This record gives sequence, structure tokens and C-alpha cells, in this order.
Amino acid sequence: MAAINSVTDLTREGDIAVLTLNSPPVNALSAEVRTGLRTGLGQAIADPAVKAIVLICAGRTFIAGADIAEFGKPPKGTPLTETEAAMEASPKPIIAAVHGTALGGGFEVALMCHYRVAVPSARFGLPEIKLGIIPGAGGTQRLPRLIGVENAAEAILSGTPFPAKQALQWGVIDEMVEEGKLREGALAFARKAINTQMPLRKIRDLDDKVRAARGHPEIFEKIRRDNARRYRGFEAWHGALRAVEAAVDLPFVEGMKREREEFLKLVTSDQSKAQRYVFFAERKVWKITDVPDDTPTLPINKVGIIGAGTMGGGIAMNFLNAGIPVSIVEMKQDALDRGVATIRRNYDNTAKKGRLTTADVETRMGLLSPGLNLDAVADCDLVIEAVFENMDIKKDVFRKLDQIAKKGAILASNTSYLNIDEIASVTGRPDYVLGMHFFSPANVMRLLEVVRGEKTAKPVIATVMQLARKIGKIAALVGVCHGFVGNRMLHQRQREANKLILEGAMPWDVDRVIYDFGMPMGPFAMSDLAGLDIGWSKETSKSSTIREILCEMDRRGQKTGAGFYDYDEQRNAKPSPVVEKIILDFAAKKGINRRTISDDEILERCVYPMINEGAKILEEGKAQRASDIDIVWINGYGWPVYRGGPMFYADLIGSGKVLGKMKEFEATMGEDFKPARLLETVAADGRRLQDL
Repeated sequence: MAAINSVTDLTREGDIAVLTLNSPPVNALSAEVRTGLRTGLGQAIADPAVKAIVLICAGRTFIAGADIAEFGKPPKGTPLTETEAAMEASPKPIIAAVHGTALGGGFEVALMCHYRVAVPSARFGLPEIKLGIIPGAGGTQRLPRLIGVENAAEAILSGTPFPAKQALQWGVIDEMVEEGKLREGALAFARKAINTQMPLRKIRDLDDKVRAARGHPEIFEKIRRDNARRYRGFEAWHGALRAVEAAVDLPFVEGMKREREEFLKLVTSDQSKAQRYVFFAERKVWKITDVPDDTPTLPINKVGIIGAGTMGGGIAMNFLNAGIPVSIVEMKQDALDRGVATIRRNYDNTAKKGRLTTADVETRMGLLSPGLNLDAVADCDLVIEAVFENMDIKKDVFRKLDQIAKKGAILASNTSYLNIDEIASVTGRPDYVLGMHFFSPANVMRLLEVVRGEKTAKPVIATVMQLARKIGKIAALVGVCHGFVGNRMLHQRQREANKLILEGAMPWDVDRVIYDFGMPMGPFAMSDLAGLDIGWSKETSKSSTIREILCEMDRRGQKTGAGFYDYDEQRNAKPSPVVEKIILDFAAKKGINRRTISDDEILERCVYPMINEGAKILEEGKAQRASDIDIVWINGYGWPVYRGGPMFYADLIGSGKVLGKMKEFEATMGEDFKPARLLETVAADGRRLQDL
């Protein structure tokens, strides 16, 4: 016995057949892998000298899932269902030997085996929910039978892999084998199975775990109730639960049919298309057209941060978490003490939740060096400025840093809007200056906008992109323009939201529509959370906007108990009669004739101008690709992943529809709605923004 095909080998160790899959990088269940698996199993089962079969994978992992590049394409190769039938009909025990990750279809293949062994570092999971689908090869039927309904539902609904230790406790694996000796351990287990005549244990025949839930619909009612907010808007969540319910209430064969029905319904849905698009977009975002993968990078062994406020402290935590020493500088002792105390409090709170040990907290805090003098960052490889959003202040800081920071150190600004080239111009090293726009709270939010200046050197860009991975961020490279990508587009939505409440809607109408679309909150709830007085000055305020009037009344958001909404002691919001009167009076004073505004108009006026601005950003080369813009909005602003980002959404509903509405609004409301040339071109050519 030898090679079955280019990715499958079958060998024999005495009376044990070893079927090895080797399809780099992750042994995905491609057509060739499925065919090799089925053929190899068939040969091993047919060989009278073979008494047991070990299924193992070469490389860095077990089967890490389906080949999603095949989704939506005509089927080819051996169907997995055929392999499943062969495995379960096998008269010889099949043992899955797992290292790395057994995910999705790979985990389902392992569950088709009679037994499973794994090394301690192995991980298991069914992440299909993250692609807008559910397991389609028996995962929703076998896993509840093996580990119980509640555990299986959490694993399937979260899509989060669980470690081998948990797998052993749940009975997912039958034995843990020594790290680095998976083959030997699997062969030993197979030998034991032969010698002790272990039964051919089929998970499909297990009933005790699902029988315990049968006749108890309240179990599923509780799961739905407890997770309603977490999975708001996701169609796959409902499909997954219906499939798990089928595992409880129906015979295995009928349950498999229900799972297949739910899978096929979801795999062709717009939500799954969006989530698969995002899966690939998250991989593309790291690829920079003119900065190849082999671009040399600079060592970052120590980071300096100027400013210990909310942003500076949050940024510092990212590096401390990654084991990188940080020097943090403030101008005044009380501000420095407050910032350091906040960092410690955040870590202590995490430790109380069991996510860190006390030793972890002390290790991180031990890497932090607070100071009151810029000289403290003289030996840092990267210095990030996180001071007040004012160009003059930032330029002053960079002038000083240019004199203090060592040669070769990267200087970065955490600015949200300001011109990086102007900041860089006051230094003698513009090639070592760029923007690192973290999103608040910086220690939680995944997104990092890396802002490329006109003179930023390629090794500097490569270094910061690589560093972003190390600190757990997803980085999108953007160009210099006011607000970069995210805030530039956000401005379009905020402008229209503010106009809508004068023309006829109320803040809670706008927020409801945006929330129902899938955003975590609407623009006015978001403003109340952030604080209406950000950037507001009492001395220059002239009651010229609703926001100014509210700030003058000390209605500055949640922190004062009132903003656009009224808040109770638990910060629960309710519509405010006071705000309603302010809006009506202000509109009357401005001579605005209010009218009834539909939910459709609210959504179109808030979202379509954002899409149009995204097209302008692409047109100007401020983003490399449409999918990078979508990554910014999903990870920085809470755009629902099941809608794929604003640019994908435009492709989904049709760029022609967006263009038509923009022209219609332009005719009645003016220049704010002037369509981007690129949007007109794409609509005329019938192309997609995501393909540019």
C-alpha cells in the first residue's frame, strides 16, 4: 500500500492501516482530499490483513475545515456523505488522530470515526456559524448525542474552538496522547482496540444525552432567550438551533435530513455570502500592493506612548498584553497616576472574571514605565502620540520627539482625522512617520487604521502591519485624507441623521432604523454614549445646532443622565419630551416644514451617502480595495458582519439602485448627494465594487 492520490497515503503497521492526508496548508476537505479519504478507507476496509484503521494528517494540523472556495460551485469529487456511510459501515474500528485543529467538516469527520485520540495542544470546533451556515455533515446531530444539548448548542452557536482538555472531559476524545508522539499514541490505541475487541462505537446510535432533553422545550427557550442579543439578526443562529432540536426530537436519519435542509437554505443566503466575503476580506487586508511580503521590517522591542488618557492607556495595554515593554508619558503627575490606575483597574477586573491570574496582572504592570519627561521614550523603537486632537499640539509633540527619539525609531500619531503629512513635515524623518488610528476602547476594539503618509517608507509600513498582528489587531492600510476611511464615511451618516431630525424624524426614529439594520446603536445613542461635549466649547457655543443647545443645558449624554435621550440610574434610555420640543422649536425657527419620513428614507439617507463616499475613497486611492473599507466598518464601527460591509452591501442591492437614489436625493436636496464618478462607472458597466 502507498499513495492513493497526490494528497493521500495508505500504509500498514502490522495489522493496522494508517491513512495519512497531506494537503497543505490546513488539509481542507477539498474534492481531492474527500476522494483520497474515501478511496483509502475503502482499500483499508477491503484488506483482510487490516484489523484497525488510523486516520491522521501530515503538516501542522488535522483537517481544519471544508474548502470554502468550493462553495457555490458545481460539486465534484466524492461527496462527504459517501465517506460517512463507508466509515459508519466499517467492520473495523477507525481511530482519528488529531493534532492542530479539527474544525468544521474536519471535526465532523473525526466524529464519524469510532474513536478519537489527540495531543494536548489540539483544538476542536464547529465554526460554520461564522460563515453564515451550520455544520452540514452531521455536526448538529452527533455533537449533542456526545456532549449534551447545552454544551453542543454553545459550541455550535459560538463557533469557538475548545481545547483538548475540554474535549477529554466531555468525551469528545477517548484518550490524550503525548505531545509530539501522535502517531505512536494512535497506533497504541488501535492495538488496544484490537486486543480488547473494543466495540464499534457509533455516535449516531448514542441516545442518553439527547433523551435527557426530549420533552423539555424550555431548554431551547432558555438558549434563545439568553442569546437573543448576542446573535441578533443572524439567520444561521436560528437554523443551527432548529437542527439541534431535530437531534433531540427526531431519529438520526430524519435529523440529518433537517440539518441538510437548514444548511442548503443558508449556504445560498445573502448573509452567508456576506460572511464568506468577510472571511476572505480579512485575509486580503494584509496584502499591500507595493509592499511585498519579504519587505524587511524593523525590530520593535520597546514602545513609547505620549498621553496616558483613555486612548493612551488603552493603546499601552495592547503592547503590555503582547509582552512588549511600554514607557508612558504624561505632563502632570495626577494625570499620569490616573492613567496608570485605570490600566491596573482594567487588568484587575479582567482577573476577577478569571481571564487573567494575579501573576499575569503583575507581569503586565511590570512592563509599564510611567514618566513625566519625553526623554523617557529616547530608547523606544516606536513612539505613539495620543494627545488632544489638535494639529498645533500634535506638531509641537512631533518636533520634540524628532529630537529625542533615537535614529530609526518610528513616530506614529493616533489621530482620528488630522493630516499625517502635515504632522510629518515638522520632523527630519518623514519616512519614519505614519498614523496608527486605534479605536476606542483601544484595548478592546480590533481595528487599527494604519495611515500611510506621502513619504512613509515601505519597511515602516511592513513593520507596523506585522506589529498589528502581534498585538491582536486587524490592520487596514489607508491614505491621508480628513477622517481617513472610517470617520470620513461616518461624517456622511452623521450629517444626514442631523438633517433628518429637523425635517421630520426624531432621534429615536433614526436610531431604531439603524439598530434594526444591524448596527449596535444608532447615531444619537452613540453620541450620548461618547459624550455630546467632545469638541464642544462653552465659550464659543451659540445654540446653532441641536447638539450645542443640549450641551448648553448640561444635557451632555449618558454621563449627565440626559442627552438626546433621558436616562435612569442604570443608564437605560427613553425618548425625551424635552428634546422633542427643542427639535420642534429649532425647526420652526429655521423655517423648516416638517414632514413624515419613512423608515426606508432614513436608511437610504444614512447608508447610501456612506457608500458613495466609499466609492470616492477608492477613486482617490485612499483605500486599496473595497473589501478593506468593509473591514474598517465591520471591525471599527460595528457594521453587521452578515451584511458584509457598506461596499458589499452596495453590490448586494445593486450599485444602480444606490446611484438612482443618490441622483434623486441630489435633485431635491443638493450637492451633498452628488454621486461619485466611480459609482456611476460601476453602475453603468454592471460591475461590482468588490471586484475593483
